Amino acid sequence: MGVSLSKGGNVSLSKEAPGLTAVLVGLGWDVRTTTGTDYDLDASALLVNESGKVLSDQHFVFFNNLTSPDGSVEHTGDNLTGEGEGDDEVIKVNLTTVPADVARIVFPVSIHDAENRGHSFGQVRNAFIRVVNQAGGAELARYDLSEDAATETAMVFGELYRNGAEWKFRAVGQGYASGLAGIAADFGVNV
Repeated sequence: MGVSLSKGGNVSLSKEAPGLTAVLVGLGWDVRTTTGTDYDLDASALLVNESGKVLSDQHFVFFNNLTSPDGSVEHTGDNLTGEGEGDDEVIKVNLTTVPADVARIVFPVSIHDAENRGHSFGQVRNAFIRVVNQAGGAELARYDLSEDAATETAMVFGELYRNGAEWKFRAVGQGYASGLAGIAADFGVNV
């Protein structure tokens, strides 16, 4: 079991796993409601520079753009229901090929069509983000979201970031009532 983080906490992945070259970022959740409607949560990744803006629109990796232009970040596909145990969506990151001008890789999760369906993170439970060493599968860090997010339709779960020569992971837990469009706007994605 890796380091369990609380909101704002961080851990050096390079110290947890010396020689680390690639990670899997697993995101998971369960739906609290029994309304019978499916909740489609979508994980994504934003490769951003020191100014906090994406390098280009193609550096926004999500269900309609599964791989970053350089191939360093790959989304493995969309889980439409969140059913089942473990990770619901996985994003692979090859730390050795992330472009030098990428300072952080931000991992938001949004609820698809939340406004029209009346969905929010207030109806989601057991949400988490975890970082796993791709070589061997050891969990390095985990953040279980426990905040009440009754109105939020998107949330930045966590981020990988450079600190000198090492990679670190930070638990963020920042909600957005403006959905994925709000996150995209904050990070300079043209939608």
